[in-house]
Amino acid sequence: AGAAAGAASGSGSAPADKISSGYLHYSTESKLLDCIEEELLAKYEMQLLEKENSGCVALLRDDKTEDLGRMYKLFSRIPKGKEPMAKLLSKHIESEGMALVNECNERAQTLKAEAASKPKTKASRAERRNMESTETVFVKKLIKLHDKYLHYVQGCFENDSLFHKGLKEAFENFCDKQVANSTSAEMLATFCDNLLKKGSGEKLSGDSIEDTFEKIVKLLAYVSDKDLFAEFYRKKLSKRLLFDRSANEDHERSMLARLKQQCGAQFTSKMEGMVTDLQLAKDTQARFVEYLDNNPEKKPPIDLTVNVLTTGFWPTYKFVELSLPRPMAQGIEIFKEFYDLRTKHRRLTWIFTLGNCQIKANLAKKFDLNMNTMQAACLLLFNSEEKLSYSEVRDRLNLPEEDVLRLLHSLSCSKYKLLVKDPPGKTISKKDHFELNTKFTDRMARIRVPLPPLEEKKKILEDVDKDRRYAIDAAVVRTMKARKVLKHNELMTEVVTQLSQMFKPEVKMIKRRIEDLIAREYLERDENNSNVFKYLA
Repeated sequence: AGAAAGAASGSGSAPADKISSGYLHYSTESKLLDCIEEELLAKYEMQLLEKENSGCVALLRDDKTEDLGRMYKLFSRIPKGKEPMAKLLSKHIESEGMALVNECNERAQTLKAEAASKPKTKASRAERRNMESTETVFVKKLIKLHDKYLHYVQGCFENDSLFHKGLKEAFENFCDKQVANSTSAEMLATFCDNLLKKGSGEKLSGDSIEDTFEKIVKLLAYVSDKDLFAEFYRKKLSKRLLFDRSANEDHERSMLARLKQQCGAQFTSKMEGMVTDLQLAKDTQARFVEYLDNNPEKKPPIDLTVNVLTTGFWPTYKFVELSLPRPMAQGIEIFKEFYDLRTKHRRLTWIFTLGNCQIKANLAKKFDLNMNTMQAACLLLFNSEEKLSYSEVRDRLNLPEEDVLRLLHSLSCSKYKLLVKDPPGKTISKKDHFELNTKFTDRMARIRVPLPPLEEKKKILEDVDKDRRYAIDAAVVRTMKARKVLKHNELMTEVVTQLSQMFKPEVKMIKRRIEDLIAREYLERDENNSNVFKYLA
């Protein structure tokens, strides 16, 4: 044994099957190695792996990659020797991930406290560009953490499936935690949006962006609420496409291709439909321009660009019956005539909340104003009236109270006060009166007048919740139709298995959907055993 040990220590990196060839008979060698492995490794495995300064966690903490590789090879020699290492790796990654979650939550709270205590000062454009949100910081650190340990698994642990499983379980455990009141699904979608839209602070080369896409898709595999990511991503994609904010169409298609490969064709079908739909809308607009050139008497009093979209692909948008100024209404009537020549079976629904207008204004000087269609309709009322009350504006526009409040606030209380409010103040009252601010001035001749957006997050969460109810109903009916009779626990397991690729359904929610299906006579309980369900054809 002493000779064998001496040979091992002096042999450097020689293969294990050759270290004793000069000392031992071949019949002794395997038996002796088994004995050494049992006495020196198997009996003291956990003590060796958990040693404070040289154990597995210490090597991971200190980035001792070569030593980790040696440790892996050593413990691979004994039966089930790799399992404890894989568990320690998983536990270590999870602790680092949770530390990252806590760090980002603390950062968010600190920033919130600082914002509340400091007087409001306008940050320069460069400062705003350099300020990273908590969500962006978190995703970047998450990518870095995953890169590090994926490299360890592929290198030190020789792509062993046990260690891949440990990495996966660790990331799954902390990737579903909330950071700054946002889910990982939302943060990944926002991070993608920052990469893909024009004017974002993320300036990466083409190859770097593609590499980052790949890493984001890998992280998405650990997120249980993939349907939530899809809805946030779709909403942000729609804005990039409709408002021409997408930096590169090839990158958009590349990201969709990666998502399709990771999550399936159904996951991206609507998003791919949106990209194709917008191209068809451009073709329709080109034909409309050609139609006007051929029929000059039909030319509307304003320049009009229309995007005709397919309802099924795009997110649902708020519809309002806005009373348009005469020139806008004429333009819409002319487009309807043109569109009806091409198809008789399609109905156009105009979404003015997504519209955009360019207005020339003669105030203290001449301005080009870029604003929402509803803001433009509101402002154009003052071409014919010197002063209007709140109720007069509401009645003439035919809009709900919440929209009128938003419009008037954006035009009279925000940065660009194009309307003068009487009495002055920072809030809109139903007793207020408004008139055009003919003394309005600004150093810029071209101004974009923002309209504060409605709360979208709540709407997205409601839409996802509704879609989940439909998905659970479909999974239950599909399963019962195939099996006819099934016990409660078996049905629950089958439904969770079917839906787990998109989201993790709560047991309470599945139970509620089963009760609803019983009430709608899709299922019934067995008369003799209430724990058994029967399918009703």
